[in-house]
Amino acid sequence: MALSRNFRSALAALFGAVLATAVVPGPALAASAERATHHREMAAYLAAHPGGTVINDNEVSYGDGAFVVTLRAPVRANAVADCPLGWYCFYDRPQFGYPRGKLSSCGRQNLATWDWQFRIESAHYNMGSGSVTFYYYDTRLFSIGAGDRTRTDASPNRNWANYVSRTCS
Repeated sequence: MALSRNFRSALAALFGAVLATAVVPGPALAASAERATHHREMAAYLAAHPGGTVINDNEVSYGDGAFVVTLRAPVRANAVADCPLGWYCFYDRPQFGYPRGKLSSCGRQNLATWDWQFRIESAHYNMGSGSVTFYYYDTRLFSIGAGDRTRTDASPNRNWANYVSRTCS
C-alpha cells in the first residue's frame, strides 16, 4: 500500500517535532544531573563534617560564618590562589586544590573545631596586613602573610597543621 504524499509529509513533520522535543531537554537533564551530583557531594560533606550551614550548593559555613568551606573550585580555577579578599585560605591539596577552608579572625584557633586538622597542603593569605602561622601543636610549620601571600605546597609539612594563629596588625 502506497502512502500519499500529504501523509508522508505529515509523518515527516510529526517525526521532526518528536525529535526536536527529545533533543531540547538534553541541557536541562545535564544541569539536573549536575545539581544532583552537587547535592550528593554536599550531603556527604555534611555527614562527614556535621554542624555546618549550607550557604549554596558549593559552600558550608561553621561558627556563624567564622569558617567557610568551599567544596569545588570555580571552573578553570585549579592551581590558582583564589582566596577572597579579607580571608586567609587553606586547601586540601597542593597547588590550591579544593576543598578550601577560609578564616579571617585573629588569634590562635584549633583547626579540629572544623575538622580541618592534618589536611592542609597549600595556603593563600589575602588580607592587607598581618600574617598567619600554621602549627603542629606548638611547633611552627610555616607562615604566610601580607609580605609572602602564598604557599603552593606545604611540603614537607603537608597535613601536619592542627592550629593556626593570625597576627593582626
